[in-house]
Amino acid sequence: MNTAGPVVMRTRAVSKVYGGTHALTEVDFSIRTGAVTALFGENGAGKSTLMKILAGVETPSSGVIEMDGTPVTFRSAADAVRHGVAIIHQELNLCPNLSVTDNLFLGRERTGRGGLLDSRGQRRITAALLDRLEEPIDPDTLVGDLRLGQQQIVEIARAISLDTRVLIMDEPTSALSASEVEVLFRVIRELTGNGVAIVYISHHLEEALEIADDVAVLRDGTLIATDDAANVDLNWIVANMVGRSPDDLYPKLTTSAGEPLLQIRGLSVVDATNPARLAVDSLDLTVHAGEVVCLYGLMGAGRTELLEALAGRLPLHAGSVAVAGRDVASAGIAERISLGLVLVPEDRQRDGLVQTMSVGENLTLAAIRRLRLGPLIARAKEASAVGRTIASVTVKAAGAGVAITSLSGGNQQKVVIGKALLTEPQVLLLDEPTRGIDVGAKADIFTLMADQARQGVAVLFATSELGEALNAATRVVVMYRGRVVQILDPATTSKEQLMAASGEAEPPPPSNGATV
Repeated sequence: MNTAGPVVMRTRAVSKVYGGTHALTEVDFSIRTGAVTALFGENGAGKSTLMKILAGVETPSSGVIEMDGTPVTFRSAADAVRHGVAIIHQELNLCPNLSVTDNLFLGRERTGRGGLLDSRGQRRITAALLDRLEEPIDPDTLVGDLRLGQQQIVEIARAISLDTRVLIMDEPTSALSASEVEVLFRVIRELTGNGVAIVYISHHLEEALEIADDVAVLRDGTLIATDDAANVDLNWIVANMVGRSPDDLYPKLTTSAGEPLLQIRGLSVVDATNPARLAVDSLDLTVHAGEVVCLYGLMGAGRTELLEALAGRLPLHAGSVAVAGRDVASAGIAERISLGLVLVPEDRQRDGLVQTMSVGENLTLAAIRRLRLGPLIARAKEASAVGRTIASVTVKAAGAGVAITSLSGGNQQKVVIGKALLTEPQVLLLDEPTRGIDVGAKADIFTLMADQARQGVAVLFATSELGEALNAATRVVVMYRGRVVQILDPATTSKEQLMAASGEAEPPPPSNGATV
């Protein structure tokens, strides 16, 4: 039994009903002072709904919330904050047109003499918080100019700046590197040491177990299992979540490679945030038909910039890119898609989906030219293509006409991937394809990637998860500061070796002719 303090917050028989859907059913959930409670469950299990109720974003249909044994009613998120409850949302809740400092103090600005805004004091506090999180961000930088991982750090900084008794972290590390996760874990232990209770939701199961004191598992809106973290392992979590072994999560990959489909030579890309440096520097890489190649590296290694340059979203500073022997370096995004090169972007909300469109409309966006009959869309052909894609990528939705925002994160990600597959690619690029989704949806996505490789597609994906790099790829390309520093065989590589190569554990080996 771990030695955390008494229960600070509890739900008793809390249920939430949306129309005819029971998102939560009589959930009894306890959070202890000075403890990290890891909450596990697939997308759609009810985790986010429960957290929104605890944070005052939603109200329960029935049941009671207690703090220190006394029933409370939160009328809003601001009301919950006043009671000492704060949340870091899975989908970032920042204003891109405001500075880091302005985001941290939005709605709770500090004033000085005469009621004037204390800009200097706010900036000083922001700098101290970023220093605590070991992230060298200028407090005056616009949030919209930051990388996704840096925006995640800002969201975390804002949450820990509040005087909280209960801090809810919904996927706080989804865009962080391993070294940044270590810093966050140190901060979490500082917070729990000062009596803060933390609810930690993550689809990184091993990572969550590392920091957890208590664990709980939701399935289909019901709390089905709780225990001390010391008493459980990965098999226990996965079995309770989805009813299968972790060994079944990664599909078997073919080891045979065909003709070269993606050839990159001397590719350089300028860092958009610092034009004086190269985000990708003189990179050579070939990906063959039937391969699943992983790009692995720390934040800032150049993985996203490489993929976005290949897809035509970022300009090339130098070098060449060929798809099936055809030069595409000067081609636009639409032309690259028509030639068989397509990207599944890292941020599905910002770059992958149109929030006002339906599931079917999102699926056909990139392949609209293939579905035309003259100047018009062939509706029967479109409906058939949408139906086939929904089935093949296993999207759980009431139908093609439902709003994309009604789907869970994992199903939204499948729609983004389905949209890419509808273009019938020869080269499929995926940037963090499993970010912020549950273990079951991850398994489905890895199966889709393996299926595409078996059909002769060249698959190149970026991930910051060691387990994915070593289990879902036929080759691992390690990047460091824009360069390829090592090519590894995942079958013979340990986690420690991969971390060392990327610079997470020790400086990586020099780039002196790595075979690509």
